[in-house]
Amino acid sequence: MRDTLQRGEFVVMAEIEPPKGVDTSKMQANAAKLKGLVDAVMIPEMSSSVMRMSSLGGAVVLRDKGLNPVMQICCRDRNRIALQADLLAASACGINSIVAVTGDDPRFGDHPQAQPVYDIDLTKLLEVIQKMQQGRDMAGVNLQGAPSFLVGSTVNTGLGGEALEEEIGSLETKARLGADFFISQPVFESTSLSAFCSQTGTDKKRIIPSVLLLKSLGMARYIHKNLSHIHIPEEILERIKKAADKERECIKVAAEVASDLKRDGFGGVLISTMGWEHKIPEILDAMRG
Repeated sequence: MRDTLQRGEFVVMAEIEPPKGVDTSKMQANAAKLKGLVDAVMIPEMSSSVMRMSSLGGAVVLRDKGLNPVMQICCRDRNRIALQADLLAASACGINSIVAVTGDDPRFGDHPQAQPVYDIDLTKLLEVIQKMQQGRDMAGVNLQGAPSFLVGSTVNTGLGGEALEEEIGSLETKARLGADFFISQPVFESTSLSAFCSQTGTDKKRIIPSVLLLKSLGMARYIHKNLSHIHIPEEILERIKKAADKERECIKVAAEVASDLKRDGFGGVLISTMGWEHKIPEILDAMRG
């Protein structure tokens, strides 16, 4: 994936959820169908604060099956010692692409009594990654072999007002601290994302927008009504509403959005299906069609 990004080619990533258990057969089966079709698979670190197999564990399983995994490293659940330990383990296991994230609030997950850690914030985590790649840990002690990562992080371009100004400042800081690419919130059109890049002077090639597969009209309406940082155009809602086969229409929407982002010069896409990984090949087929 590093070489593809450096050449300025369009990167296709697919999100594969690890299991809530030790049976990885479904995860492996879904990922196997993507061999040769995507540049990398990203394994979330307990997204929505739902307890699952760790991203590191899932990444190792898929790496052993010949895929190119991207591991999430998350501030929410581990202190600085454990974060550094996971980074060393990932590198030693051949995981060389990571995405640093803050992590969702545990109160909204399946273990709401869990105490979040947040020993260090996302900025500090990126500093730590940079320092470890230079051969030293957070305490300044020399490492017996330094990791080398392609480092990504996140950006939310759908905010407004002061929150957007803070996000722009955060983006600049992350870039300064070694983030090579940025995964955005789900997008359903490229115009506003292009405007964000023009406004901030951000290279589109460093932005990998998330393309979310809508599962139903109800899901689309919920996002449209309740998630202000994610904009779904009215025409997409109407398309799904009028479609005889709504599931198929949702797949076509995802494919068209991804194709538009490629045409408009973004660095790639992350296809997210929220558990419908078996639908990813259909999205990729529709993109090629």
